[in-house]
Amino acid sequence: MNFHVQFPGLGLEMTVHRVAVSLGGFNIYWYGIIIALGMVLAMAFAFHYATDFGINSDRLIDVVFIGAVMAIVCARICYVAMAPFDYQSIWEMIDIRLGGIAIYGAVIGAFVFGGLAARWRKIPILPLFDLVAMGFLIGQGVGRWGNFANQEAFGTNTTLPWGMYSEGTHDYLASVQSTLAAAGITVDPTQPVHPTFLYESIWCLVGFLALWAFMKHRRFHGQLFLMYVIWYGLGRYWIEGLRTDSLLIGNTNLRFSQVVAMCSVALAIILMVHNLQRAAGQTLMVPLAVEDIKKQAKAGDRFVVDSLPARSRHADFVTATAAMNRRLAELDLDAPVPADEADAAEEPEAATAPETPAPQEPEKEDAGE
Repeated sequence: MNFHVQFPGLGLEMTVHRVAVSLGGFNIYWYGIIIALGMVLAMAFAFHYATDFGINSDRLIDVVFIGAVMAIVCARICYVAMAPFDYQSIWEMIDIRLGGIAIYGAVIGAFVFGGLAARWRKIPILPLFDLVAMGFLIGQGVGRWGNFANQEAFGTNTTLPWGMYSEGTHDYLASVQSTLAAAGITVDPTQPVHPTFLYESIWCLVGFLALWAFMKHRRFHGQLFLMYVIWYGLGRYWIEGLRTDSLLIGNTNLRFSQVVAMCSVALAIILMVHNLQRAAGQTLMVPLAVEDIKKQAKAGDRFVVDSLPARSRHADFVTATAAMNRRLAELDLDAPVPADEADAAEEPEAATAPETPAPQEPEKEDAGE
């Protein structure tokens, strides 16, 4: 299906194709391609900066894979569970090519299952959440353009210059007039609407740039994640209020995304204030990423993990991490521990009394003098 999209206030018109490629009757949609592009860019960012957060990029692969898959699964489950219509078969429920995911379902799924995978792969969870939060803003900022290809996720009527109109907006709004009226919303299908996908894309990409600029100034592990929750939640609450396809909670007019946004923002602000107070006057240190965690465990006290201040340059993290892992690789676990080191490790050094100088006899005067 193609859409003839118009922006009357800007004098722009274009044809948008939903299908990118057809292979033997199987369609590959632009929606899926754009979502995948957002995920790839987010992962590229995460793998590049993993060292700055004390995360080993090899173990991060497993965590990202599990988190990404479960993000898509949970996003679809959340949408299907709350969709205002009934699916005719299980195949319709899982056919994500037709669109329909709940972004907060993706966020919750990614962080919950990604966190569980991080525990399994021995990756620090809060630094991981900081890193992934910035990647999420990239993925969401790019991925929202998949909604443009599908001509979905738009808002109510607007007279602003960037108001959008297409057959897709017209047909959808014409089909839900009674539903919108029941919710007290009046929308004219023949008039331009808010391109809310564009609003959210810009909001997310600006948020990413802000967090990226602040990355070296964070005061505690988890701060960037909380900033993400606050930034995205505030934007989502405002943008969701403009949309005409919101998922509602039960038989109420409460919008699912707005409720989740406000609850998460309130909790994040409380945690932010508490942790900033605890971190006052301290320098955040980042333990460097260890490659061979099995050898580290065997080495015990013979190997100490190095740390750098969070504000250190990326190049410093790369150099210091490589040097530390070379030191671990060269450590001979079969070599005998020197006696003095073994004694020091087994028991504390015995306290000794300070030496008292021996009394000296007074010099005798010469008898001839």
